[in-house]
Amino acid sequence: MPVKCLELLNFKSYGGKQVIGPFHKCFSAIIGPNGSGKSNCMDAISFVLGVQSRDLRSGQMKDLIFRPAGNTKPQNLRAEATLLFETDNGEELRFSRSISPNGHGEYSVNGVTVSFAEYEAALAEIGVLLKARNFLVFQGDVEALARKTPAELVHLVETIAGSGDLKEEYDMALQDKEATEQKTIFSFKKQKGFRSERKVLKEQKEEAERFNQLMEEKAACQTEYYLWQLFHLDQDRVEREAVIKELGQDIADVKQREQDSGDILKETKKETSAARRKTGQLEKKRVQLSSQLGHLEPVVIQITEEIKSLQKKLKEDETLLANRNSDAENHADTLVRLESEIDEYQQTLEDIEKEYSDVKKNAVGDDSIALTPEQEGKYEEVRQAAAAASAEPRRKLGQCNRKLDAVRAKLGNLRQERDDCVANQKEVTKDIKALQERIDKLTENLGKTALDRKLAEKEFAATQHAARGTQIRREELDREIEKVDVILREAKDDRHKNKDEELFLHAIATMKKNIPGVQGRLVDLCRPKTRKYNLSVTVAAGKDMDAIVVDTQQTGIECINYLRDNKKGVATFLPLDKLQVPDPESTEQLRQMISHEPKYRLVLDAIQFEEPVKKAVQYAVGNTVICDDIESARALCFGDRRSNRHDGGRTTLTRIKAVTLGGAVISKAGTMTGGISGEETSRAGRWDDQELAKLIEKKEKLELERAELDNATGASSRDTRIEELRNNIGDFQNREQYSKSDLEYTKKQIHEKKVLLKSTDSNLAILDKQLSQAEKEFSNAETATKKAVQAVKAAEDEHLRPFREETGLQDLELYEATIAESRDGYQKKKRTVMEHIASLEQQKQYESGRDLQAPIRRLKKRIADRKISLEECQEHEGKTGEKVKAKKQQISEAEQLVVEATSREKELEKRVQSAQKLHSEAQSECTKLSKALNTEEAALERIRGKLHETLQKARVEEVDLPLLGPGGVKIDNRRTRSRRRSREDDTEEAEDENVESQAYNTQNSSASNTQPMTENSHAITQFSQADNPIVVRDQERASQVDISMMRDALKHRLSDRDEKRLRNEFEDKLSNILSDIESITPNMKASDAFSSATQRLKESNSDYEKTKDLANKAAKKFQSIKAKRVKRFNEAFTHIDEALKTIYTDMTKSSKHPLGGKAYLSLDDTEEPYRGGLKFNAMPPMKRFRDMEQLSGGEKTVAALSLLFAIHSYHPAPFFVMDEVDAALDNINLRKVCNYISRRSKDDVQCIVISLKDMFYEHAQSLVGICKDVGTNSSQTLTLNLDRFAQRGDPDRKRRHTTDGGLPTKRSSAGSVLASPSSQ
Repeated sequence: MPVKCLELLNFKSYGGKQVIGPFHKCFSAIIGPNGSGKSNCMDAISFVLGVQSRDLRSGQMKDLIFRPAGNTKPQNLRAEATLLFETDNGEELRFSRSISPNGHGEYSVNGVTVSFAEYEAALAEIGVLLKARNFLVFQGDVEALARKTPAELVHLVETIAGSGDLKEEYDMALQDKEATEQKTIFSFKKQKGFRSERKVLKEQKEEAERFNQLMEEKAACQTEYYLWQLFHLDQDRVEREAVIKELGQDIADVKQREQDSGDILKETKKETSAARRKTGQLEKKRVQLSSQLGHLEPVVIQITEEIKSLQKKLKEDETLLANRNSDAENHADTLVRLESEIDEYQQTLEDIEKEYSDVKKNAVGDDSIALTPEQEGKYEEVRQAAAAASAEPRRKLGQCNRKLDAVRAKLGNLRQERDDCVANQKEVTKDIKALQERIDKLTENLGKTALDRKLAEKEFAATQHAARGTQIRREELDREIEKVDVILREAKDDRHKNKDEELFLHAIATMKKNIPGVQGRLVDLCRPKTRKYNLSVTVAAGKDMDAIVVDTQQTGIECINYLRDNKKGVATFLPLDKLQVPDPESTEQLRQMISHEPKYRLVLDAIQFEEPVKKAVQYAVGNTVICDDIESARALCFGDRRSNRHDGGRTTLTRIKAVTLGGAVISKAGTMTGGISGEETSRAGRWDDQELAKLIEKKEKLELERAELDNATGASSRDTRIEELRNNIGDFQNREQYSKSDLEYTKKQIHEKKVLLKSTDSNLAILDKQLSQAEKEFSNAETATKKAVQAVKAAEDEHLRPFREETGLQDLELYEATIAESRDGYQKKKRTVMEHIASLEQQKQYESGRDLQAPIRRLKKRIADRKISLEECQEHEGKTGEKVKAKKQQISEAEQLVVEATSREKELEKRVQSAQKLHSEAQSECTKLSKALNTEEAALERIRGKLHETLQKARVEEVDLPLLGPGGVKIDNRRTRSRRRSREDDTEEAEDENVESQAYNTQNSSASNTQPMTENSHAITQFSQADNPIVVRDQERASQVDISMMRDALKHRLSDRDEKRLRNEFEDKLSNILSDIESITPNMKASDAFSSATQRLKESNSDYEKTKDLANKAAKKFQSIKAKRVKRFNEAFTHIDEALKTIYTDMTKSSKHPLGGKAYLSLDDTEEPYRGGLKFNAMPPMKRFRDMEQLSGGEKTVAALSLLFAIHSYHPAPFFVMDEVDAALDNINLRKVCNYISRRSKDDVQCIVISLKDMFYEHAQSLVGICKDVGTNSSQTLTLNLDRFAQRGDPDRKRRHTTDGGLPTKRSSAGSVLASPSSQ
């Protein structure tokens, strides 16, 4: 049933009434430029088919009404859209939807207004399913379909298949099914609970009789145990009192002896003190005499030295006097000797003159002229005259010579200075070069030294820091080790594991290692939060505290087999999967009940543990409550604090088990157990053992760390390295400082050298100039000297020439040269002899005038004075010696007295020591006896305290002790038991408090004058006095006990080992009985409860059968709806999947790829597909498999269109409207899509496509053109049927009747023209 046309009235851009169409029954294309109203045509079709306004690009219905140009609001216009269908018999079927001016809409079919449900049903009759909406493809729907998630695809398929219509019914059926199943499970659990309760009540009924029997055994065992304790405690008390009395008498005797020895010691000490004082006085006198002697001895030494000095000087003066006398006696001989020497030298002078005359004759020779003495005299006169005549020329010659010598010297000096300056220049240059090299080397060394110093300082700082850190860490470790040692010493840990326990712990460790699931002992897996809970937690958990926690029962069996096979002992195991723990609701109810009282707390809340072992801890302690004392425990267990429990309309009191901080227990059955056994104390201290073990381990780790610290960095090597680095740094600093100083000095030197070099260069230039001038002066001076020599010769020749002529001696100079040396020797010897003769004459004159007697007289007088001084000193020495001798005698006598006094003092000290020894022995014996007395009194006090504790424990535990009445008559306990218990419960505690208060006041008043009381002194000293009211009362009570009821075998005195063994037997027996009682926890009303449980079980069976039938019916109904929903979904899915494969292959076929591509759908959940996802996969031709996200835009569009066509093929509508689905297609893919739509439209579906691409609409049989009337702002339509062109046999109509814009321009028969977008 194709769409014939679309009639619009004031709808969006279409003003007035307009008819769009008629549409071709196969393929129609709607074309037009952008903004002309093509998509509004799509909106109109969608509007008629029930699409909401929000999906039509509008906010509300009124926005769909046409607005004329210039108006922003509709002017009371109504909008309407009508879709005409043509039936097979040619009739028209009109579907209309209108909008009133106020925005209300209505539906009509063939002009008859109908409801939306009727409207939807009418469309469904012609194959248009509004919910599926598989006949409309909007802009972007193709891309949106390609981007849909698997869950969205499933929802789409459900909508198409109609299985979504069953979703609400499916969910309701599922809820009914689950609800009925829950009711069935609840009924079954309720029935199971009643069965378990009935079974438990039956067991409780059987245990009640066992409980009564155990209570009787417990009472008998307790009575015998306490009788045995009281009997032996009383015997020990009597024995201790007798021993104390005897020790008291011995102490009195010893104290008397101690007092006597003390008096003797006191008297002896007085005598010793007097002797010591006398010795001191004598010693003081001796010291004074020694001091006086010490003052005299220096005087004696001084006098002795003075005498020695005078004697030495006197001896020297006498020797000098002898020498002077000898000199006086030899004076005349000296004068004679001097005269003789003078005569000898006169004769020597004559010999020298004779010798000179002979030499002169020999020098002239026989043939030569020899001058006579007269001629020599004249020669001397002539020579002197010539010398006088040539004096002036000689003076000038001397000046010239001196000038020449000065110039020569100056020239030599200048030459030497120049040579020195040149050498100095070379030396300075060399020095500057050497100094510069030294500066470079010093700079390099300075940098290297600074670097080495920095490295050394860095290493020194690091080493020192490391040493300091090591030292700090060592000190910290020492402090921590000391703290641990103090704690370990204070702990006084004398609890040692025996060999069996160590073996058992090793076995547990082996099981934990080899058997998976073994957690360890419960005592090791948990611990009390504070130490004060140790005992109460131990008592509450009982023997379960030593049990081994395992994960399953099978693990426990494996552990048991291991212990049995290896004979490692016996152990209790707690399998976590089989343990029954208290109901959490009851635990929380009990916690809430006691939360407002700080003196109550659950044992479970007082334990620290890991979550995996919580169940084991709950099993061990249950709902036990910790109480501060026995009174609060009684109030909790027997008072009004017990919680109420409602069972079937009846109210019962919940039984509570309580344990005190002191270890007393009130069980759920009401029995009370008190006191502390050694085993419980040991078990309670195991957590302290764990702490001590941790402390010991911590100490070992600390000591190991300290040892490693010492080994890693030895103190000596580290200190040596630090000292070495410190020395190196000092060396580097000194070297650096020296290098800097040397560098500064060298720089200063090089500066000075450079200045010197500059000065040397300047001096060298000056010297060169001066040398040139000096050479000129030397030449001039040499010429002047030669002239002066000629003048001197001329002047001398004027006087010497006549003498030469007279004597015939022509060459005077030769003569002068010949005898000059002999004359000079003669003159020298003559002068020497004459000088010696003059000296001897002067000495003779001196010796003749000397006075030798005056010094002798002075020397004799000095000798006489010194002899007088010597005699005085010797006399003084004698007197001082006598004084020294007297002092020494006095000192000797004083020393003798001191020795005697010291001897007396030592004798008295020995007597004091002897008396002190006797007194110390008496004191020691007294102390020993006092300690023994204190020990016995402490033992008696402990016995009294233990007696009191035993009686109190017996009263608390309500032990039936046989008693004796007045006169020793036995009392029947069974008749008086209830009366005695009620009387004691009401009055005994008050009586105890009064007695204890009285005892405390008495002791406090008696001890107020001796020492202050501590808070524990009351508990310690109340049993130390025999007249204490508590002690008296305990003795009276013990005396009333009938010991004859005890077995004779228990009355014998036993050794400590046998007594301990017997006590352990009693305690083990009681512990076993109590353990059995605790494990039973009987319910005395179990019989009535058992009957009630049986009745409730019958009622629960009926309820269970009813709920079971309802659950079966609900399950059947759900399965039926589920099968229907799955069937609808699978039918649609199968059809769409098969159609998709065919359509996608057809759309992707080409001449190059005749097989086309592949596409398929896959479900995540095939059983209930709507609960999972739907995957859409496509493989274009000649490409490998990829996800949809990895395909190109065109490939995604082709795949999505294939899926859309496949969906449309399931319950297909008579038409298919698509809006610009070709936007992302290239020409090749577009041609494929066009060909497919063209083929499909010829077969079974009417296609209406909105497109702008010529390749798309050239395949259409009809064109609908949309344009915009600018004047009215309204869209207009033009329609062209292309079948007539195909009938004319014009195969090229598409090519001939297209323009560049892509729209045909051929006129229609009615004269209408379709214009291209460019011409609009």
